[in-house]
Amino acid sequence: MLQILFRDEYLVAINKPHGLLVHRSPIAMDASEFALQLLRDQINHWVNPVHRLDRKTGGILLFALNKEIEVSMHQQFAENRVSKKYLAIVRGHTQDSEEIDYPLRKENGVLQDAFTRYVTLERAEIDVAFGAHLTSRYSLVEARPQTGRMHQLRKHFAHIHHPIIGDRPHGCNKQNKLFKDTWEMTTMLLHASELSFEHPVSGQAVQIKAPLQDEFNRVIKLMGW
Repeated sequence: MLQILFRDEYLVAINKPHGLLVHRSPIAMDASEFALQLLRDQINHWVNPVHRLDRKTGGILLFALNKEIEVSMHQQFAENRVSKKYLAIVRGHTQDSEEIDYPLRKENGVLQDAFTRYVTLERAEIDVAFGAHLTSRYSLVEARPQTGRMHQLRKHFAHIHHPIIGDRPHGCNKQNKLFKDTWEMTTMLLHASELSFEHPVSGQAVQIKAPLQDEFNRVIKLMGW
């Protein structure tokens, strides 16, 4: 059963598990379950997602309960009026804080502005050899994308040479193999932790938070955080 984080007569938000597709996709024919259908069956009501969340990303996924609300929330996301926070575990020791201003190219070749801010919450150096190094370094970051480009955080952290652990194809395949071989972990360590927006009907501020899921918490313990 999906964990429901917020619900009223207009909106419902879930804590989407890592690896669960939002809806059917021609590029993921292996999937047999989808968040959209699972939620419809669980609450016995029509729902539709109002934003994107990658299959491998866990955390807050917001749905509208009618078409009018769906359109209104789509507009808020398109105009970057929704505040989003993510937690990620990345390779290496990141700066205390950084702004990543790096345009991203769409599939049709069009270049789009893309801007992300992040702060480093924790750093770890563990006694696991990697390549020529006797230890491995990782950071826990809180990222705030100011734009909503596809795979923005994944591409931005890869761009600054701190790829998100478990990310394919933008991440580090050697690190991903290390996590799989050493800890049997294949989850991408990216979690949509907080969503803030103006309610489309009442106009009141809404803030939704999602607790970390088991695999993310397991790695946090491995790091000693």
